[in-house]
Amino acid sequence: MFKLDNKVAVITGGGSGIGRAIATIFAQQGAKIYIIDVDEKGAEDTVKAITDASGEAAFKKCDISSKEQVDNVIGEIIAESGLDILVNNAGIAHIGNIEQVTPEAVDRLFAVNVKGMYHTIFAAIPHLKKKGGVILNMASIASLVGITDRFAYSMTKGAVNGMTLSVARDYLSYNVRCNSISPARVHTPFVDGFLTKNYPGREEEMFKKLQASQPIGRMGKPEEVAYLALYLCSDEASFITGNDYAIDGGFTKLNN
Repeated sequence: MFKLDNKVAVITGGGSGIGRAIATIFAQQGAKIYIIDVDEKGAEDTVKAITDASGEAAFKKCDISSKEQVDNVIGEIIAESGLDILVNNAGIAHIGNIEQVTPEAVDRLFAVNVKGMYHTIFAAIPHLKKKGGVILNMASIASLVGITDRFAYSMTKGAVNGMTLSVARDYLSYNVRCNSISPARVHTPFVDGFLTKNYPGREEEMFKKLQASQPIGRMGKPEEVAYLALYLCSDEASFITGNDYAIDGGFTKLNN
């Protein structure tokens, strides 16, 4: 079950964290992986780990905020191998309430988290329409519940939910499924970097606080998100489209 043999998967932001876990697990299940990222070293490390384990993977450097770059890279991938699965994982975060968010920060978040996803779907959908396929978007629990000091980030992830529903509805007749995943806090290099930058000398203390904020008592693991992604992109999930799945240790329902 959950095999991806003969499938070609494009994963944005596959150079680290959740994206790397998705790329690795998809490759283990038989998919040929293309990683789109601006992080050359991280992406190449992911590719090496996959190929060392006898999987198939390649890296295409691309800034998803550039429609021209995305069109070119997606076009290259389709010409080389085709495309069956698009995982929109790449994104950037921001801390602050509405008074603390500059117009420049809003523009940057929108360019990556919203337009970046639009660019990849726009480039991929003409091909996916021909034989069907799967689009999986990474949203966030920040689009489902109020989280302190996440105004701009929450705004962009709300847009992801809207895009997911629209694409799912518009392409039902083409056998293109589109879903999203909304993780809570997941322990990735981003979290470690965030703590180092914002709480120097207090990293361990703040890490424990972040863990405790999840009702289940810990952060998620990238692999746990990747296993959900695997199911949603597999043929076993062929009856599922237009849905968002919170993977959050109980945060959205039990945190009271």
